[in-house]
Amino acid sequence: MEPVILVEDLGKRYRIGLAPQKYRTLSESISQAVSRPFRLAGAMLRRSVGQDVLQPGEEYIWALQDINFEIQHGQVLGIIGRNGAGKSTLLKILSRITEPTTGSVTIRGRVGSLLEVGTGFHPELTGRENIFLNGAILGMRNAEIERKFDEIVAFSEVEQFIDTPVKRYSSGMYLRLAFAVAAHLEPEILVVDEVLAVGDSEFQKKCLGKMGDVAREGRTVLFVSHNMSAILRLTQESIVLEKGHLVMRAASAEAVDYYLSAGNAKAGERIWDADEVPAEAAPFRPIALRLRDKTGKVVDIVRSVEPVGIEMEYELAAPLTGLRIGIYLTTARGDQVLTSFDTDDQERFEKHGLRPTGRYISQCVLPPDYLNGGRYVLGVNAGSYRVRRYFMDEQALTFNVDTAGGPGMQWAEPRPGILRPRLEWKIEKQ
Repeated sequence: MEPVILVEDLGKRYRIGLAPQKYRTLSESISQAVSRPFRLAGAMLRRSVGQDVLQPGEEYIWALQDINFEIQHGQVLGIIGRNGAGKSTLLKILSRITEPTTGSVTIRGRVGSLLEVGTGFHPELTGRENIFLNGAILGMRNAEIERKFDEIVAFSEVEQFIDTPVKRYSSGMYLRLAFAVAAHLEPEILVVDEVLAVGDSEFQKKCLGKMGDVAREGRTVLFVSHNMSAILRLTQESIVLEKGHLVMRAASAEAVDYYLSAGNAKAGERIWDADEVPAEAAPFRPIALRLRDKTGKVVDIVRSVEPVGIEMEYELAAPLTGLRIGIYLTTARGDQVLTSFDTDDQERFEKHGLRPTGRYISQCVLPPDYLNGGRYVLGVNAGSYRVRRYFMDEQALTFNVDTAGGPGMQWAEPRPGILRPRLEWKIEKQ
């Protein structure tokens, strides 16, 4: 049987420092779409005759190199990797949003994409108009869209605003409608990039449920997520990308274990190289994230009966107002344990409202007798609340918790749950 998607020697190179493009008008977008086959043919011709060469004085970066894989009809494939690994670039090429620099992609079937919140929506059109526009782009007939319209609107939960221009939607409303359209218009191939990053927990559950339905209907799904629980629940196989290269394709459980153990911090410390920090993080620059035991030693195995220190070292090239440094602790399978920020305390929040230029360390301590045994993932975030996110690494480092000496260890049985607290019990005879 011929594969639904065949990727051969795929590569994508970007020129560094291109100016950001403004929103196109609808007429400009249509013009771009009409001219695209000719631009693609020209690009293929230039590659074939060797004219696609580097220009003197220009800097380039390879987002993808030498990618090869195929997907059969009805398969649900996970795509996982660190930030900057090339996941979104790969999906944009598969969705025909951008063109490859080298190699080829063969796709058999209609592709529906949800790569970013509101991808394919025009901000000046209403929610209703965007449903029909997006459906037309996917190749749906008007009658087919009308048949699914009420179901799409009900799923999105934006009935009250369906005739409002989507530029006035919140990011959550955008996401609801965009996902509803992509999932309900029945493309043969559904390409989804981190739809669970936005939205409340109830809607995230709806998204996961709908994606499960799509998979069970026999449609082909490509799913990118940093939520390992979702990857394990929805996909049979996954590929792992590292710095633009495909380093593994395996059963999802094996791929997730490889991803969580490879490329993360060694010995409890994560140090960011300059090329791993996006330019838009400035003036914030992450330096290192570390775990320390009670003696101050950097460790990647911590004892549950002892406190463990977490420290984030960073530098500010200019003063920042309202900055807060956050940590996100999850299990290795993506279950959330806690979130905490260095300005959660009101007094500290007021004291550090403005952080001058300089080098800093934000520290906290996880108490003893708190976590159960197992593998955990620590992520970090730096941003100003509702103003701007400067930097985020959701998989900064991993560590193991050893429960030796913890409560209940006199029994060899595994104890369910993320926490293993030492609670104060009393036993009284009445």
